[in-house]
Amino acid sequence: MNTPPCCSEYAALSRRGLLTGAVALAGATTVLGSAVVTTSAAAITPASSVLVVVSLRGAADGLSLVVPHADPVYYSARPRIAIPSDRLLVKDGMFGLHPELAPLLPLWNAGRLAAVHATGLPAPNRSHFSAMEEVEDANPGSSVREGWLNRLIGTDTSRSPLQGFNMGEGTIPTSLFGTQPVMSAGDIDGVWIPGDDQWDETGGRRASLHRMWDGNASPLGRAMQSTFDAVDDFNPVRSTPDHVDTYPRSDLGRALAEVARVIRGDVGVEVITVDQGNWDMHADLGTVEWGRMNTNAADFAGSLAAFFDDLGALAGKVTVVCLSEFGRRVAENANYGLDHGYGNVMFLAGAGVVGGYHAQWPGLSGDLDSDLTVTTDYRSVLAEVVEARFAAPTSTVFPGFVRSRVGVMS
Repeated sequence: MNTPPCCSEYAALSRRGLLTGAVALAGATTVLGSAVVTTSAAAITPASSVLVVVSLRGAADGLSLVVPHADPVYYSARPRIAIPSDRLLVKDGMFGLHPELAPLLPLWNAGRLAAVHATGLPAPNRSHFSAMEEVEDANPGSSVREGWLNRLIGTDTSRSPLQGFNMGEGTIPTSLFGTQPVMSAGDIDGVWIPGDDQWDETGGRRASLHRMWDGNASPLGRAMQSTFDAVDDFNPVRSTPDHVDTYPRSDLGRALAEVARVIRGDVGVEVITVDQGNWDMHADLGTVEWGRMNTNAADFAGSLAAFFDDLGALAGKVTVVCLSEFGRRVAENANYGLDHGYGNVMFLAGAGVVGGYHAQWPGLSGDLDSDLTVTTDYRSVLAEVVEARFAAPTSTVFPGFVRSRVGVMS
């Protein structure tokens, strides 16, 4: 019996429905196939720092993306799917990048791209759903459904009607769930008041809504005023040119093109999340010559490279963090794939990043059920980003967590 290309749990998660109309959600989400974009603004004035969190949904194999070529177990445990050492990019004494990540070499060579290996949750969790929740909540043991990005937004005393902005029909990530409100729209170009272009003797739909809700002090009245303000404040984003033709023709490419428009609009958005799937490669992960890993890695690298090119001078204030809910097993399975594992790699790119490889390498074991051991809690990496780019109290964003120094942010 063959293993399916992805497990049934991930297949069910990849099309989760949107929780619309819930005022406890935070974010602006655009759904483009398997990619989901979410933004949250902390101020109407231009943001001094922007954080883009790219979630590689389905548990990407970090041992394929950043290969520990000097660990002999890697090659013995993966006799068919291992990346040959002579095909790796920017090798050092231990690691090398997958060859399909070549579009990222300009960022790497400029010292603006880092890979932090053997990262992950404090304890293994092989369920896609619960691992995603745990990673994005980042507060083990808490009964409050509130994500770390929502807590980060809450550390800023500035507020705008764009604080929570949901575009599309995808699920708001747990990282942005919390007390911040949400506004919903289909996509960037669709951020407007329905019927705003319909006019009559009373002045049109917008005028009618103002007569109905202006001066109404109820929660719904205040929400309507926030909607009016948010639509108006979002105009600079809607008027920015769309450079999607310079990106790969993929869900992630289209998503990051939308993200770049939000940033270039400069309306105060500080946090943007992008979901990209499907990295759940139980079968057909493949070899250096063929397979789903090659396709996903090429899309990831090409889209991220195009994104930084698109940003132009604004790239100097943007930091990107890429992570997955967990990694894959060390040993390959019978279907040219890998089953659910534990430790993984995180990528960071852009402003404030100390480029290169970062790792406390634990060594690999080649047993069938062996994982890459986690030596760096992923929250230690995120805490450095939070502190370096937002000067936010990490004790608020990651309650009760005592971080270790990673050195990936300047």
